[in-house]
Amino acid sequence: MRTQTKLTAAGLRHFEKLLRDQRYDLDIALGLIGTTLDGVIEARNSGTADDEHDPDGPTLTMEWSRISGVHSDLAAKSTGIDQALARIADGSYGFCTRRGEPIGRERLEARPAAELCIDCARELESQRRA
Repeated sequence: MRTQTKLTAAGLRHFEKLLRDQRYDLDIALGLIGTTLDGVIEARNSGTADDEHDPDGPTLTMEWSRISGVHSDLAAKSTGIDQALARIADGSYGFCTRRGEPIGRERLEARPAAELCIDCARELESQRRA
């Protein structure tokens, strides 16, 4: 196992920019999906759309379910980014929230909002599968 080191100030700035860029993109996606979700909700509530009898497409209920799931996933990612930015602000970014050890830079490059080192993430994933 390689020795992990604390991020430098330049490294922290790099990840903060990466996180802020991701947050910006997520805000745009959330706005777009929110507008789409509002349209589906409005169509469902208006009662004018007879989508239950359209054999060629998904029902409004199915579409609402799909879009709300995507919206929830995006909102969760946004929350994760906010938490990572808070860790940058309080000086705990780059350290595993479970063991306190530094998270590898390669992992942070792949998942800038990661709060667990790869070993803890794998351990928790295997527990979920069991």
